Amino acid sequence: MNVGQEIDQSPEQVFELFPKLYDRRTQVAETMSGGEKQMEAIDRGLMSNPRLLLLDELSPGLMPSLVEKVMEAVVSINRTGVTVLLVEQMVQEALEIAGRGYVHSDREDSAAGYSQRAARIPEGPKGLYGDVAPQ
Repeated sequence: MNVGQEIDQSPEQVFELFPKLYDRRTQVAETMSGGEKQMEAIDRGLMSNPRLLLLDELSPGLMPSLVEKVMEAVVSINRTGVTVLLVEQMVQEALEIAGRGYVHSDREDSAAGYSQRAARIPEGPKGLYGDVAPQ
């Protein structure tokens, strides 16, 4: 199978991830809601059949139910064999779906670890990151 064939098949495959976008396929992206724009951006990234997908700040401006749907999509994408690098302010939500977690702050303090274990720390992010925990 050549790359061109893979790309030709991708639109239908990515519509499976976000069926709502199929109904919006003729709509101009600028007129979509914030959540629809995020889904559309993820779909565009998937159309080239990447081995690595970089996702930056998926949650800002999204209602909680949509954040959950987008995070579930990230898990689904990863299960297909695509490595996902997610930069996210919602630390707890990101840790719940990640294999490894890295925390960076403006200070020298930072943390890294296996995120499934880190997400279960009773004190939440403060217990893992101490002073650099998100508020």
